[in-house]
Amino acid sequence: MTVFDQVLQEVDERCREQHIPMLGSEKAEFLAGLVRKVEPSLIIECGTAIGYSGLWMIGALKSVGKGRLITVEIDTGRAHEARENFRRANVQDLIDSRIGDAAEVLKTIRKPVDFLLLDNNYGNYFPCFQAIESQLTDGATVVADNVGIGAAGMADYLNHVRSHHESRTHWFETDLPWVKRDAMEVTIYRTSH
Repeated sequence: MTVFDQVLQEVDERCREQHIPMLGSEKAEFLAGLVRKVEPSLIIECGTAIGYSGLWMIGALKSVGKGRLITVEIDTGRAHEARENFRRANVQDLIDSRIGDAAEVLKTIRKPVDFLLLDNNYGNYFPCFQAIESQLTDGATVVADNVGIGAAGMADYLNHVRSHHESRTHWFETDLPWVKRDAMEVTIYRTSH
């Protein structure tokens, strides 16, 4: 087992033990597959937690040989733990880990974004999307997690992307201690809509 795989396994175990929100392997493998397909130059992640989904996405970027990740976490303790996990996995050079309210941090990013993962507070999905929308490239992939369990809390976001962009809901059976079935919304962003 590589050092990277070892760290990913440890992060997975810690999330399950501590009930730290994470994708779980079913959704994470789907997400990594999207990253490999899109081959993004820049991924923005809202909601780092301790780095589980970030590690999956970085693993996918490494396999295609390009791309960087900017990840934002509001909880300082979790952000520092994520940074340590990224360092232990030896991928810290590909990750810009920021601390703060994602909707505010995203307003400061002035680079083209071709992949966005929304996995923070449900009510913050639409504000985050609006904060980075001017930087999204035509055809950017936008992934929203927890669409099965959190749809009501992100209704403004879902209503917007479903009525303005090509958007599909993907359902997953998961083996997480706190949820057995959930969904992700995958949206292809178009600048002319």
